[in-house]
Amino acid sequence: MSETMDRFRISASAAERIAAIVAGEDDAKALRVEVLAGGCNGFQYKFDLTGAIEDEDYVVERDGAKVVVDPASLDLLDGAELDYKDTLMGAYFAVGNPNAKTSCGCGTSFSVE
Repeated sequence: MSETMDRFRISASAAERIAAIVAGEDDAKALRVEVLAGGCNGFQYKFDLTGAIEDEDYVVERDGAKVVVDPASLDLLDGAELDYKDTLMGAYFAVGNPNAKTSCGCGTSFSVE
């Protein structure tokens, strides 16, 4: 299911990087963003390329890039934005999540209390 509301957004830099990655893959159509139990704060983000989009998934599109989020993860990502950062320290996807009360230093795990 495509989502038209702003429950989860993709920045321009993330859309550009996703489109470039997917263009180089035969089977991938989108980037799947999931929230899993674990990490040093209770939840952690997981990023995977996927060719499978389920009926219940939320699909967010920007500039030709697709991000897929399952309904359970979307509850924890409500209002968040996926960004792509390319700095001297490295290049990576980062989630700006207003629901995260605390996060670890690397930004891949968080808690919601």
